[in-house]
Amino acid sequence: MVINLSEQQSLITNWIAELRDVEIQNDRMRFRRNLERIGEVIAYEISKKMVFEDKEVQTPLGIAVSKVLKEQPVLATILRAGLPLHQGLLNFFDRADNAFISAYRKHRKDGSFEISLDYISCPEIEDRILIISDPMLATGSSLVKTIQFLKDEGKPKEIHVVTAIACTVGIEYVKREEPFVTIWCGDVDDELTAKGYIVPGLGDAGDLAFGTKVQM
Repeated sequence: MVINLSEQQSLITNWIAELRDVEIQNDRMRFRRNLERIGEVIAYEISKKMVFEDKEVQTPLGIAVSKVLKEQPVLATILRAGLPLHQGLLNFFDRADNAFISAYRKHRKDGSFEISLDYISCPEIEDRILIISDPMLATGSSLVKTIQFLKDEGKPKEIHVVTAIACTVGIEYVKREEPFVTIWCGDVDDELTAKGYIVPGLGDAGDLAFGTKVQM
């Protein structure tokens, strides 16, 4: 299942427009905050699909019966670009367990690349709801490899992917490899360059959020 939140009128379309805008991109704090906002809204939308239970709460004047989450999800993100989006999810699922994965494109001299996964820090995920954040879903290779990496640690009962912008090529690849994953995205673009960049996209989300890096 793919849920494109730009198909409905909401503030998400404003934030996506700002993420794409080359003038506004000069403000790194604003760029990070817009990713964080998108994470917050998607966390709220995902929460509607989750199971709640009744809980008696003692107030100063009596007992209130309230609906509370039956279980907390595991929030996972791909370092480093996923951190602002992850923070948005964590702002709402503030009692969630967290997982962090180092996945990146290791470039070759000819311009091609392979996905390298070097590190994982993960809580128990067996039979739990897993929410993975990565701001750009381009080819889908790093995401699929990350999901398979995490599933080696345990089998989640649900997997949600949260991304700001997804490419149709990456979406189709994820759907083929991991058909039971639900993808939540701020918008969808159709074009992917030969080097695996989304067009029109927004550029390199990690560099825009945290500064340029030396290409390894």
